[in-house]
Amino acid sequence: MASISRVVLKDMKFRPNEALCSTPSHTISSRKVQSNLDTRRGLTLSDNGASCLAIQNKPMTPISAFPASFSSCQPSRSSLLLCKAATDFSGDVPSSSGRMSRYEKIIETLTTLFPVWVILGTIVGIYKPAAVTWLETDLFTLGLGFLMLSMGLTLTFEDFRRCLRNPWTVGVGFLAQYLIKPMLGFFIAMTLKLSAPLATGLILVSCCPGGQASNVATYISKGNVALSVLMTTCSTIGAIVMTPLLTKLLAGQLVPVDAAGLAISTFQVVLVPTVVGVLSNEFFPKFTSKIVTVTPLIGVILTTLLCASPIGQVSEVLKAQGAQLIFPVALLHGAAFALGYWVSKISFGESTSRTISIECGMQSSALGFLLAQKHFTNPLVAVPSAVSVVCMALGGSALAVFWRNRPVPADDKDDFKE
Repeated sequence: MASISRVVLKDMKFRPNEALCSTPSHTISSRKVQSNLDTRRGLTLSDNGASCLAIQNKPMTPISAFPASFSSCQPSRSSLLLCKAATDFSGDVPSSSGRMSRYEKIIETLTTLFPVWVILGTIVGIYKPAAVTWLETDLFTLGLGFLMLSMGLTLTFEDFRRCLRNPWTVGVGFLAQYLIKPMLGFFIAMTLKLSAPLATGLILVSCCPGGQASNVATYISKGNVALSVLMTTCSTIGAIVMTPLLTKLLAGQLVPVDAAGLAISTFQVVLVPTVVGVLSNEFFPKFTSKIVTVTPLIGVILTTLLCASPIGQVSEVLKAQGAQLIFPVALLHGAAFALGYWVSKISFGESTSRTISIECGMQSSALGFLLAQKHFTNPLVAVPSAVSVVCMALGGSALAVFWRNRPVPADDKDDFKE
Protein backbone atom coordinates (compact mmCIF):
# COMPACT_ATOMS: atom_id res chain seq x y z
CA MET A 1 0.00 0.00 0.00
CA ALA A 2 2.98 2.27 -0.09
CA SER A 3 1.89 3.63 -3.43
CA ILE A 4 -1.01 5.22 -1.56
CA SER A 5 1.30 7.36 0.54
CA ARG A 6 1.26 9.86 -2.32
CA VAL A 7 -2.43 10.39 -1.64
CA VAL A 8 -2.39 10.18 2.14
CA LEU A 9 0.86 12.10 2.53
CA LYS A 10 0.58 14.81 -0.07
CA ASP A 11 2.26 17.31 2.26
CA MET A 12 4.81 14.94 3.71
CA LYS A 13 7.72 16.18 1.66
CA PHE A 14 7.11 19.88 2.16
CA ARG A 15 9.90 21.50 4.07
CA PRO A 16 8.95 23.91 6.84
CA ASN A 17 7.89 27.37 5.75
CA GLU A 18 8.34 26.86 2.01
CA ALA A 19 5.96 29.13 0.22
CA LEU A 20 4.99 30.63 -3.10
CA CYS A 21 3.73 34.16 -2.80
CA SER A 22 1.51 36.25 -5.01
CA THR A 23 -0.03 39.69 -5.05
CA PRO A 24 -3.80 39.66 -5.41
CA SER A 25 -5.87 41.89 -7.62
CA HIS A 26 -8.73 41.79 -5.14
CA THR A 27 -8.77 41.74 -1.37
CA ILE A 28 -10.42 38.75 0.30
CA SER A 29 -11.15 37.67 3.81
CA SER A 30 -8.33 35.63 5.34
CA ARG A 31 -10.87 33.85 7.55
CA LYS A 32 -12.83 32.79 4.49
CA VAL A 33 -9.77 31.31 2.83
CA GLN A 34 -8.50 29.75 6.04
CA SER A 35 -11.60 27.54 6.24
CA ASN A 36 -10.51 25.88 3.00
CA LEU A 37 -7.07 24.95 4.25
CA ASP A 38 -5.75 22.09 6.36
CA THR A 39 -4.91 23.00 9.95
CA ARG A 40 -1.25 22.49 9.16
CA ARG A 41 -1.27 25.14 6.45
CA GLY A 42 -1.99 28.79 6.61
CA LEU A 43 -2.89 31.61 4.26
CA THR A 44 -2.37 35.07 5.69
CA LEU A 45 -2.77 38.56 4.35
CA SER A 46 -0.05 41.13 4.83
CA ASP A 47 -0.78 44.80 5.43
CA ASN A 48 -0.51 45.65 1.76
CA GLY A 49 -3.00 42.98 0.72
CA ALA A 50 -0.46 40.43 -0.48
CA SER A 51 -1.26 36.83 0.18
CA CYS A 52 1.05 33.98 0.90
CA LEU A 53 0.51 30.30 1.41
CA ALA A 54 2.99 28.91 3.89
CA ILE A 55 3.47 25.19 4.09
CA GLN A 56 4.65 23.39 7.15
CA ASN A 57 4.81 19.81 8.41
CA LYS A 58 4.46 20.17 12.18
CA PRO A 59 1.09 21.31 13.43
CA MET A 60 2.36 23.41 16.31
CA THR A 61 5.12 25.26 14.42
CA PRO A 62 4.34 28.94 13.74
CA ILE A 63 3.48 29.69 10.13
CA SER A 64 5.52 32.31 8.36
CA ALA A 65 4.05 34.82 5.94
CA PHE A 66 6.08 36.79 3.43
CA PRO A 67 5.08 40.20 2.03
CA ALA A 68 4.32 40.65 -1.63
CA SER A 69 7.69 42.26 -2.22
CA PHE A 70 9.30 38.96 -1.33
CA SER A 71 8.61 37.59 -4.79
CA SER A 72 11.92 35.79 -5.12
CA CYS A 73 11.05 32.93 -2.75
CA GLN A 74 11.57 29.71 -4.69
CA PRO A 75 10.04 26.44 -3.52
CA SER A 76 11.88 23.19 -4.09
CA ARG A 77 10.70 20.92 -6.84
CA SER A 78 9.21 18.59 -4.26
CA SER A 79 6.98 21.22 -2.73
CA LEU A 80 5.70 23.46 -5.52
CA LEU A 81 2.24 24.75 -4.76
CA LEU A 82 0.55 27.52 -6.71
CA CYS A 83 -1.69 29.75 -4.67
CA LYS A 84 -4.33 31.59 -6.65
CA ALA A 85 -6.90 31.96 -3.92
CA ALA A 86 -6.44 35.73 -3.79
CA THR A 87 -8.10 36.18 -7.15
CA ASP A 88 -11.00 33.87 -6.34
CA PHE A 89 -13.99 35.94 -5.25
CA SER A 90 -15.63 32.93 -3.60
CA GLY A 91 -12.72 32.44 -1.26
CA ASP A 92 -12.18 28.87 -2.44
CA VAL A 93 -8.71 27.58 -3.09
CA PRO A 94 -8.86 25.93 -6.47
CA SER A 95 -6.71 22.94 -7.25
CA SER A 96 -4.19 23.22 -10.06
CA SER A 97 -5.82 20.10 -11.42
CA GLY A 98 -9.41 19.50 -10.43
CA ARG A 99 -9.51 16.14 -12.18
CA MET A 100 -6.45 14.89 -10.27
CA SER A 101 -7.99 16.03 -7.01
CA ARG A 102 -11.08 13.93 -7.65
CA TYR A 103 -8.90 11.03 -8.70
CA GLU A 104 -6.90 11.22 -5.49
CA LYS A 105 -10.08 11.31 -3.41
CA ILE A 106 -11.27 8.15 -5.13
CA ILE A 107 -7.93 6.44 -4.48
CA GLU A 108 -7.98 7.50 -0.84
CA THR A 109 -11.49 6.08 -0.47
CA LEU A 110 -10.46 2.81 -2.08
CA THR A 111 -7.44 2.64 0.19
CA THR A 112 -9.31 3.26 3.43
CA LEU A 113 -11.69 0.46 2.40
CA PHE A 114 -8.72 -1.92 2.33
CA PRO A 115 -10.26 -4.28 4.97
CA VAL A 116 -13.36 -4.64 2.79
CA TRP A 117 -11.26 -5.74 -0.19
CA VAL A 118 -9.38 -8.19 2.05
CA ILE A 119 -12.65 -9.74 3.27
CA LEU A 120 -13.97 -10.03 -0.29
CA GLY A 121 -10.65 -11.48 -1.43
CA THR A 122 -10.74 -13.99 1.42
CA ILE A 123 -14.24 -15.13 0.48
CA VAL A 124 -13.26 -15.49 -3.17
CA GLY A 125 -10.03 -17.27 -2.23
CA ILE A 126 -11.80 -19.85 -0.06
CA TYR A 127 -14.84 -20.59 -2.22
CA LYS A 128 -13.50 -19.76 -5.72
CA PRO A 129 -9.74 -20.31 -5.42
CA ALA A 130 -9.25 -20.68 -9.17
CA ALA A 131 -10.14 -16.97 -9.55
CA VAL A 132 -6.99 -15.90 -7.67
CA THR A 133 -4.53 -18.82 -7.64
CA TRP A 134 -3.28 -17.91 -11.13
CA LEU A 135 -1.07 -15.40 -9.28
CA GLU A 136 1.61 -18.03 -8.65
CA THR A 137 5.18 -17.59 -7.39
CA ASP A 138 6.71 -15.74 -10.36
CA LEU A 139 3.77 -13.36 -10.85
CA PHE A 140 3.44 -13.01 -7.08
CA THR A 141 7.10 -11.95 -6.93
CA LEU A 142 6.57 -9.35 -9.67
CA GLY A 143 3.49 -7.97 -7.93
CA LEU A 144 5.24 -7.65 -4.58
CA GLY A 145 8.26 -6.09 -6.29
CA PHE A 146 6.00 -3.49 -7.91
CA LEU A 147 4.57 -2.53 -4.52
CA MET A 148 8.10 -2.05 -3.21
CA LEU A 149 8.94 0.03 -6.29
CA SER A 150 5.87 2.20 -5.71
CA MET A 151 7.00 2.79 -2.12
CA GLY A 152 10.42 3.86 -3.37
CA LEU A 153 8.83 6.30 -5.81
CA THR A 154 7.33 8.22 -2.87
CA LEU A 155 10.68 8.54 -1.04
CA THR A 156 13.64 10.92 -1.39
CA PHE A 157 17.07 11.18 0.22
CA GLU A 158 15.56 13.73 2.59
CA ASP A 159 13.33 11.03 4.09
CA PHE A 160 16.42 9.06 5.10
CA ARG A 161 17.96 12.18 6.62
CA ARG A 162 14.81 12.51 8.72
CA CYS A 163 15.51 9.02 10.05
CA LEU A 164 18.90 10.26 11.24
CA ARG A 165 17.20 13.22 12.92
CA ASN A 166 14.88 10.81 14.76
CA PRO A 167 17.14 7.89 15.70
CA TRP A 168 15.42 7.09 19.00
CA THR A 169 11.85 7.24 17.69
CA VAL A 170 12.55 5.25 14.52
CA GLY A 171 14.88 2.92 16.44
CA VAL A 172 12.21 1.93 18.96
CA GLY A 173 9.85 1.11 16.10
CA PHE A 174 12.58 -1.00 14.49
CA LEU A 175 13.19 -2.90 17.72
CA ALA A 176 9.47 -3.45 18.21
CA GLN A 177 9.30 -4.95 14.73
CA TYR A 178 12.35 -7.19 15.07
CA LEU A 179 12.46 -7.93 18.79
CA ILE A 180 8.95 -7.93 20.27
CA LYS A 181 7.19 -9.52 17.28
CA PRO A 182 9.65 -12.40 16.62
CA MET A 183 9.81 -13.29 20.32
CA LEU A 184 6.02 -13.32 20.44
CA GLY A 185 5.89 -15.62 17.41
CA PHE A 186 8.38 -18.03 18.96
CA PHE A 187 6.68 -17.97 22.38
CA ILE A 188 3.20 -18.59 20.94
CA ALA A 189 4.43 -21.41 18.69
CA MET A 190 6.16 -23.16 21.59
CA THR A 191 3.36 -22.57 24.10
CA LEU A 192 0.62 -23.88 21.80
CA LYS A 193 2.90 -26.75 20.68
CA LEU A 194 2.25 -26.17 17.00
CA SER A 195 3.59 -28.69 14.52
CA ALA A 196 7.05 -27.90 13.13
CA PRO A 197 5.80 -26.55 9.74
CA LEU A 198 3.12 -24.32 11.30
CA ALA A 199 5.48 -23.12 14.04
CA THR A 200 8.10 -22.27 11.42
CA GLY A 201 5.51 -20.39 9.35
CA LEU A 202 4.36 -18.41 12.39
CA ILE A 203 7.94 -17.49 13.28
CA LEU A 204 8.70 -16.56 9.68
CA VAL A 205 5.77 -14.17 9.36
CA SER A 206 6.61 -12.63 12.76
CA CYS A 207 10.10 -11.83 11.44
CA CYS A 208 8.85 -10.00 8.34
CA PRO A 209 9.10 -6.19 7.98
CA GLY A 210 6.30 -3.70 8.49
CA GLY A 211 3.49 -3.86 5.97
CA GLN A 212 2.60 -0.95 3.71
CA ALA A 213 -1.02 -1.13 4.92
CA SER A 214 0.23 0.14 8.29
CA ASN A 215 0.63 3.60 6.75
CA VAL A 216 -3.08 3.71 5.92
CA ALA A 217 -4.08 2.37 9.34
CA THR A 218 -1.90 5.02 11.01
CA TYR A 219 -3.59 7.72 8.94
CA ILE A 220 -7.04 6.53 10.03
CA SER A 221 -6.00 6.28 13.70
CA LYS A 222 -4.70 9.88 13.82
CA GLY A 223 -1.15 8.65 14.35
CA ASN A 224 2.02 10.09 12.85
CA VAL A 225 1.86 9.05 9.20
CA ALA A 226 5.28 10.45 8.26
CA LEU A 227 6.85 8.44 11.09
CA SER A 228 4.94 5.34 9.98
CA VAL A 229 6.31 5.64 6.44
CA LEU A 230 9.86 6.03 7.78
CA MET A 231 9.47 3.01 10.07
CA THR A 232 8.10 0.90 7.24
CA THR A 233 11.00 1.96 5.03
CA CYS A 234 13.62 1.18 7.68
CA SER A 235 12.14 -2.21 8.60
CA THR A 236 11.78 -3.10 4.91
CA ILE A 237 15.44 -2.39 4.21
CA GLY A 238 16.47 -4.09 7.46
CA ALA A 239 14.55 -7.21 6.41
CA ILE A 240 17.41 -8.18 4.13
CA VAL A 241 19.43 -9.14 7.21
CA MET A 242 16.90 -9.40 10.04
CA THR A 243 14.28 -11.69 8.45
CA PRO A 244 16.65 -14.54 7.43
CA LEU A 245 18.80 -14.13 10.57
CA LEU A 246 15.89 -14.25 13.04
CA THR A 247 14.15 -17.06 11.15
CA LYS A 248 17.35 -19.10 11.26
CA LEU A 249 17.87 -18.45 14.98
CA LEU A 250 14.29 -19.08 16.09
CA ALA A 251 13.09 -21.72 13.63
CA GLY A 252 16.36 -23.41 12.67
CA GLN A 253 15.88 -25.95 15.46
CA LEU A 254 12.51 -26.97 13.97
CA VAL A 255 13.24 -27.29 10.25
CA PRO A 256 16.22 -26.59 7.98
CA VAL A 257 16.33 -22.87 7.17
CA ASP A 258 18.16 -21.57 4.09
CA ALA A 259 19.20 -18.21 5.54
CA ALA A 260 21.30 -17.27 2.49
CA GLY A 261 18.41 -18.04 0.14
CA LEU A 262 16.03 -16.01 2.27
CA ALA A 263 18.47 -13.08 2.24
CA ILE A 264 18.91 -13.20 -1.54
CA SER A 265 15.16 -13.38 -2.20
CA THR A 266 14.49 -10.53 0.22
CA PHE A 267 17.23 -8.48 -1.45
CA GLN A 268 15.74 -9.06 -4.90
CA VAL A 269 12.11 -8.48 -3.97
CA VAL A 270 12.54 -5.70 -1.40
CA LEU A 271 15.75 -3.71 -1.71
CA VAL A 272 16.29 -3.57 -5.48
CA PRO A 273 12.80 -2.20 -6.37
CA THR A 274 12.89 0.24 -3.44
CA VAL A 275 16.30 1.63 -4.40
CA VAL A 276 15.26 1.94 -8.05
CA GLY A 277 12.19 3.90 -6.95
CA VAL A 278 14.14 6.25 -4.68
CA LEU A 279 16.78 6.96 -7.34
CA SER A 280 14.10 7.53 -9.99
CA ASN A 281 12.29 10.00 -7.75
CA GLU A 282 15.52 11.81 -6.90
CA PHE A 283 17.09 12.10 -10.37
CA PHE A 284 14.10 11.89 -12.73
CA PRO A 285 11.36 13.82 -10.90
CA LYS A 286 9.37 14.73 -14.02
CA PHE A 287 9.22 11.13 -15.19
CA THR A 288 8.37 9.93 -11.68
CA SER A 289 5.59 12.50 -11.27
CA LYS A 290 3.83 10.98 -14.29
CA ILE A 291 4.19 7.42 -13.01
CA VAL A 292 2.91 8.08 -9.50
CA THR A 293 -0.43 9.27 -10.85
CA VAL A 294 -1.12 5.67 -11.89
CA THR A 295 0.63 3.60 -9.21
CA PRO A 296 -1.96 4.18 -6.44
CA LEU A 297 -4.78 2.54 -8.39
CA ILE A 298 -2.53 -0.33 -9.46
CA GLY A 299 -1.35 -0.62 -5.87
CA VAL A 300 -4.91 -1.08 -4.57
CA ILE A 301 -5.64 -3.80 -7.13
CA LEU A 302 -2.32 -5.58 -6.59
CA THR A 303 -2.58 -5.50 -2.82
CA THR A 304 -6.03 -7.08 -2.97
CA LEU A 305 -4.73 -9.83 -5.25
CA LEU A 306 -1.65 -10.40 -3.08
CA CYS A 307 -3.98 -10.88 -0.11
CA ALA A 308 -6.48 -13.13 -1.91
CA SER A 309 -4.00 -15.38 -3.71
CA PRO A 310 -2.37 -16.86 -0.56
CA ILE A 311 -5.83 -17.64 0.85
CA GLY A 312 -6.82 -19.38 -2.37
CA GLN A 313 -3.65 -21.45 -2.46
CA VAL A 314 -4.22 -22.85 1.06
CA SER A 315 -8.03 -22.87 0.96
CA GLU A 316 -8.34 -26.63 1.47
CA VAL A 317 -6.18 -26.49 4.59
CA LEU A 318 -8.15 -23.53 5.94
CA LYS A 319 -11.45 -25.36 5.43
CA ALA A 320 -10.14 -28.38 7.31
CA GLN A 321 -8.18 -26.69 10.13
CA GLY A 322 -9.39 -23.08 10.07
CA ALA A 323 -9.97 -22.53 13.79
CA GLN A 324 -6.73 -24.21 14.81
CA LEU A 325 -4.76 -21.96 12.43
CA ILE A 326 -6.54 -18.67 13.04
CA PHE A 327 -6.13 -18.58 16.83
CA PRO A 328 -2.29 -18.49 17.04
CA VAL A 329 -2.01 -15.93 14.23
CA ALA A 330 -4.72 -13.70 15.70
CA LEU A 331 -3.04 -13.97 19.12
CA LEU A 332 0.28 -12.94 17.56
CA HIS A 333 -1.16 -9.78 16.04
CA GLY A 334 -3.27 -8.86 19.06
CA ALA A 335 -0.34 -9.21 21.46
CA ALA A 336 1.93 -7.24 19.11
CA PHE A 337 -0.55 -4.34 18.91
CA ALA A 338 -0.88 -4.25 22.70
CA LEU A 339 2.84 -4.56 23.56
CA GLY A 340 3.84 -2.09 20.84
CA TYR A 341 1.50 0.50 22.32
CA TRP A 342 2.24 0.06 26.04
CA VAL A 343 6.01 -0.19 25.61
CA SER A 344 5.96 3.00 23.53
CA LYS A 345 3.87 4.86 26.12
CA ILE A 346 6.80 4.63 28.54
CA SER A 347 8.76 7.22 26.54
CA PHE A 348 6.49 8.63 23.83
CA GLY A 349 3.26 10.54 23.43
CA GLU A 350 -0.10 9.19 22.30
CA SER A 351 0.29 9.80 18.55
CA THR A 352 3.72 8.15 18.36
CA SER A 353 2.58 5.23 20.53
CA ARG A 354 -0.34 4.56 18.21
CA THR A 355 2.02 4.64 15.25
CA ILE A 356 4.50 2.17 16.78
CA SER A 357 1.67 -0.14 17.88
CA ILE A 358 0.25 -0.36 14.37
CA GLU A 359 3.71 -0.73 12.84
CA CYS A 360 4.50 -3.56 15.25
CA GLY A 361 1.23 -5.38 14.67
CA MET A 362 1.03 -5.11 10.87
CA GLN A 363 3.75 -6.68 8.76
CA SER A 364 4.28 -7.77 5.18
CA SER A 365 2.50 -11.12 5.31
CA ALA A 366 2.74 -11.36 1.53
CA LEU A 367 6.54 -11.39 1.78
CA GLY A 368 6.34 -14.15 4.39
CA PHE A 369 4.11 -16.19 2.09
CA LEU A 370 6.48 -15.74 -0.85
CA LEU A 371 9.56 -16.74 1.20
CA ALA A 372 7.73 -19.77 2.59
CA GLN A 373 6.80 -20.91 -0.91
CA LYS A 374 10.29 -20.48 -2.34
CA HIS A 375 12.46 -21.79 0.48
CA PHE A 376 10.47 -24.42 2.40
CA THR A 377 9.39 -27.74 0.95
CA ASN A 378 6.41 -28.27 3.27
CA PRO A 379 3.41 -26.24 2.00
CA LEU A 380 2.07 -25.86 5.55
CA VAL A 381 4.85 -23.35 6.29
CA ALA A 382 3.04 -20.83 4.07
CA VAL A 383 -0.33 -21.21 5.83
CA PRO A 384 0.32 -18.84 8.80
CA SER A 385 1.35 -16.07 6.39
CA ALA A 386 -1.88 -16.55 4.40
CA VAL A 387 -3.98 -16.37 7.59
CA SER A 388 -1.90 -13.39 8.74
CA VAL A 389 -3.00 -11.40 5.70
CA VAL A 390 -6.58 -11.41 6.97
CA CYS A 391 -5.82 -11.04 10.70
CA MET A 392 -3.38 -8.19 10.08
CA ALA A 393 -5.75 -6.21 7.87
CA LEU A 394 -8.85 -6.67 10.02
CA GLY A 395 -7.08 -6.22 13.37
CA GLY A 396 -5.16 -3.13 12.25
CA SER A 397 -8.24 -1.53 10.70
CA ALA A 398 -10.41 -2.21 13.75
CA LEU A 399 -7.78 -0.68 16.02
CA ALA A 400 -7.43 2.33 13.72
CA VAL A 401 -11.19 2.98 13.78
CA PHE A 402 -11.22 2.57 17.57
CA TRP A 403 -8.49 5.19 17.97
CA ARG A 404 -10.02 7.50 15.39
CA ASN A 405 -12.97 8.03 17.74
CA ARG A 406 -10.61 8.88 20.62
CA PRO A 407 -8.91 12.25 20.05
CA VAL A 408 -5.20 12.74 20.65
CA PRO A 409 -4.64 15.05 23.68
CA ALA A 410 -4.08 18.68 22.73
CA ASP A 411 -0.84 18.73 24.75
CA ASP A 412 0.43 15.46 23.27
CA LYS A 413 4.19 15.07 23.33
CA ASP A 414 5.91 15.81 20.00
CA ASP A 415 8.42 12.98 19.43
CA PHE A 416 9.15 13.60 15.76
CA LYS A 417 11.58 16.18 14.34
CA GLU A 418 11.03 17.32 10.77
